[in-house]
Amino acid sequence: ETSFAWLAQLRYYWESGQLMVRQTNACLAYGYEYLGNSGRLVITPLTDRCYRTLMGALHLNLGGAPEGPAGTGKTETTKDLAKAIAKQCV
Repeated sequence: ETSFAWLAQLRYYWESGQLMVRQTNACLAYGYEYLGNSGRLVITPLTDRCYRTLMGALHLNLGGAPEGPAGTGKTETTKDLAKAIAKQCV
């Protein structure tokens, strides 16, 4: 399916012997980094938007720095995405 609702989901594919993580047009190799057993975030439309933006930046070998008021979940969202793609977030 090629609808945006489907493409905007964080998806995992096994391609050529490697696990790949895809979202919209971004594609990253899964990192296989164990980041511990922690709770997950409640996914909101803003969380989805942040994921899409950060995945696009990582796809282009860039980084991201979410901006906004204190206590809105910027750090937790970034760490949760890092956990989903199994890459260390410092």
